[in-house]
Amino acid sequence: MSQYAHPSVLVDTQWLANHLNDPNFRIIEVDMSPEPYKNAHIPGAVFWNIFTDLLLPDLKMNLDARAFEKLMARSGITNDTTVIAYGSYPGTGAWIFWLLKVFGHENVRVLNGGYQKWKSEGHPLATELSTFADTDYRAKTPDERLRVLHNEVQTSIGLCDCVLLDVRTLQEYSGEWFFNQPSKEGELTGHIPGAVHLEHILTLNEDGTFKSFNELKNLYNSKGITADKEVFPYCAIGGRSGSIWFVLKYLLGYPNVRNYDGSWNEWSRLPDVAIER
Repeated sequence: MSQYAHPSVLVDTQWLANHLNDPNFRIIEVDMSPEPYKNAHIPGAVFWNIFTDLLLPDLKMNLDARAFEKLMARSGITNDTTVIAYGSYPGTGAWIFWLLKVFGHENVRVLNGGYQKWKSEGHPLATELSTFADTDYRAKTPDERLRVLHNEVQTSIGLCDCVLLDVRTLQEYSGEWFFNQPSKEGELTGHIPGAVHLEHILTLNEDGTFKSFNELKNLYNSKGITADKEVFPYCAIGGRSGSIWFVLKYLLGYPNVRNYDGSWNEWSRLPDVAIER
């Protein structure tokens, strides 16, 4: 991991195993359902539900500072706590890294390989729910420098120094699927005109860890996604694209990357925007 631009943002499974009982750390597991967490999770991990804790009913990212403060407080997290994020879905921890940075949380790490690697290596698992005393957490004003809004995305179409990066599946990009499943009548599918397609899963090895610096650099350079350009990744609801923001900015050191967290959930519902299939 030492070749990455900011290697300290990643921790490996053995490091976490050595720090399970450190009171200065809080482990967060993120998933769409609590059932996998209830069956087995990393000891001491607190569960965050993607749909009820992180998203609004319309599937937009919940970026209300008060709601974020309550989530962190009930998770036993203070402003000085180091958060270690992981999920059962590849790249989830990196998305949470982006979210916490939006609200100015200083100490965040991503478990490289996530739950998949932790379990495969035989590290301990727990079934009891992790609870901690509430804290008094204070979020900073959301950092808009980490986000790009739809109006700027629209004006960036066709610019040679800006890359719109679609990190969804090929089926979503081509218009066959809507939000990771076959489209239904009335759902607008496709992609933002001119967007380069590079699925987020290609940044990961089979064991769920991130590919090496050189592999990642070659992957993005092969698509013309270079560090001298501004890059706007997007997906369906901003999670997968948040993980690619992490890869580009913290692993490769790209200086100008912003997550379009509105993503296809927003773009497909906007009036008078172009859609390509």
